[in-house]
Amino acid sequence: MNVSDFDYDLPESFIAQTPAEPRDSSRLMLLDKQTGVVEHRIFRDILDLINPGDVLVMNNTRVIPARLHAVKADTGGAVEILLLRQLDDTRWQALIGGRGMIAGKKMAFPDSTITAEIAEVLEESERIVKFSQPVNDLLIELGETPLPPYIYTRLDDSERYQTVYNQHKGSAAAPTAGLHFTPELLIALRDKGVRLAYCTLHIGLDTFQPVRVEQVEQHHIHTERAILTAENAKIINEAKLAGGRVIAIGTTSVRTLETAAILSSGGDPSKPLEIPDFCPWRPVIAFERDTDLFIYPGYPWRVTDAIITNFHLPKSTLVMMISAFSGRENVLNAYEIAKREGYRFFSFGDAMFIR
Repeated sequence: MNVSDFDYDLPESFIAQTPAEPRDSSRLMLLDKQTGVVEHRIFRDILDLINPGDVLVMNNTRVIPARLHAVKADTGGAVEILLLRQLDDTRWQALIGGRGMIAGKKMAFPDSTITAEIAEVLEESERIVKFSQPVNDLLIELGETPLPPYIYTRLDDSERYQTVYNQHKGSAAAPTAGLHFTPELLIALRDKGVRLAYCTLHIGLDTFQPVRVEQVEQHHIHTERAILTAENAKIINEAKLAGGRVIAIGTTSVRTLETAAILSSGGDPSKPLEIPDFCPWRPVIAFERDTDLFIYPGYPWRVTDAIITNFHLPKSTLVMMISAFSGRENVLNAYEIAKREGYRFFSFGDAMFIR
């Protein structure tokens, strides 16, 4: 399967630079995954489109101030550190911007006594960074919230790059499908009889890495830490067994849900095409582990019934995922309609409800 099959042309003018205000005023495209038929709504109309007994599964991760500005201790040259994942008290996996960042290279931070050094060189600009002390509680002073590289407009309120239901710090990027929800909309959904469940997936390296191979099957997707608690697994299982739809809010929730379903059947998320018998009485199980589940066309879906997601980058693993769910032709056709209708794309853009 060619990566180029998931390409499409997107002029820069379609990339949203600022979030919708209020959050639920963004546009919503409905896509029928079977027929490819498209409808147009406003996001707050989701209240009329989700039924009592359905369950929304939301990623409650919180974006940390992961972009740090440092200087080389020997030359004073500028270095940018993008924290991706905490490994222990003082070591982090990170992307490093700066020349000559070899193992042992030391860095300092302006107006701080904290220092850091490169502990290990990984692929390309990826490094293991060791800090002189734990920095978790100091990131708000040392760092800033990282916005995607295609957003150039300054964001005055960093909370607009957080979901209203965020709880657990750890992501380098926001689960952007969730940015459209307001507290009032969530309360209205709950009052209607829609069940709300939460998972945690800390978004890391693969969000920032392009697919560089020619064949989809050759792409190595990086691991991300994912958690589904027993309480939330119970909510999802009860809804599924009662005939409700499991609706994933964003592709990170999809990865967590489908990982939980594979594990419930005794399978391995690294080998999702090797299908064990699906477990009908226990669709998902609670877990806490790294997942490297890569979903592309041909994937056998186990638990996800519908997806609410944004419009994704050309040739990205996220376009591949939603193409696996609703068909590549349907997705690319919907994207062309979105351009004709003036939808806004990517992190601060509009949403799709694929059902």
